[in-house]
Amino acid sequence: MSNTRFSTYLCFSFACCFCCSKAMPTKLNQEAVNDRPVIGILTQIVTDDVLKPFGRTFIPSSYVKFIESGGGRVMPIRLTLNTAEYKKIFENINGLLFIGGAADLETSDFARVAKIFYSLALKANNEGDFFPIWGTCMGMQLLTVLVAGENLLANTTAENIALPLNLTTEASSSRMFEGFPNKLMRALTQEPLTGNFHHYGLTLETFQENEKLRSFFSLLSTNVAENEVHFVSTIEGKRYPFYGVQWHPEVNRFQWNRKLNFPHSAHAVQLSSLLAEFFVNEGRRSLHQFDNPEEEASSLIYNNTPVYAGNFTGYEQLYFF
Repeated sequence: MSNTRFSTYLCFSFACCFCCSKAMPTKLNQEAVNDRPVIGILTQIVTDDVLKPFGRTFIPSSYVKFIESGGGRVMPIRLTLNTAEYKKIFENINGLLFIGGAADLETSDFARVAKIFYSLALKANNEGDFFPIWGTCMGMQLLTVLVAGENLLANTTAENIALPLNLTTEASSSRMFEGFPNKLMRALTQEPLTGNFHHYGLTLETFQENEKLRSFFSLLSTNVAENEVHFVSTIEGKRYPFYGVQWHPEVNRFQWNRKLNFPHSAHAVQLSSLLAEFFVNEGRRSLHQFDNPEEEASSLIYNNTPVYAGNFTGYEQLYFF
């Protein structure tokens, strides 16, 4: 299955139901800290008919709360702008989050815009301008497509199930898990702390056989799908501050549908909290900023009102655009 290609990837869709081990910041990035980080979140394309009356794209509020809980603010990034406008946004924000959902990872507007930001982030980090990216579920899948230059996803169904992680030897020296309490690291391998809602993913075999992926990412954890295929579940860039999880840390604190397997234990909440703080702290190392406070204020998601969607989707609230 590892060589099968798919045009559409489902991930947590609830409607109706440089080659070294560390990122290399400049001296300026190391000494200066940005205490007002803004994280951009790419909006997701509306594909379900029940959502279409509300808007063309959306962001689940759980991702927004995830960033805010880590001490950051959110700028929604629409999919209808031109390249020059995206370059301007890149200069304003301090990190980027690719969310889960359903989209074609090569031909959709979501993939097109993500590729623009990915290229800008590569160039910036190569020049010492620190800029982090986080991908959740489909967002992680998208990162692998961007790095590999092709779709390598296969059937790795783990739908509505919470799992412990099979941590690799690289996890203990990773940036993502650095500073995690020993008790939590043990719990991460023994307790079902990670919510999985996906049908496709990157198999371990494919990761190990692909030189581009293997040289770009450190493999931090794996899991086993319902069809017994081992899949990649946590990765981080070796040279770049790019991070991916096939599971959903945001649901542990901000999603409550009783029909869905959201982990809510004390350890699950702690895991989500630490990861949110970790990624926002990565954003603090970016010195990008808006030209003026008025432009900043008008760009933030506070200008939008979420819609209650718990009665017709698995999400509590959705922002529509």
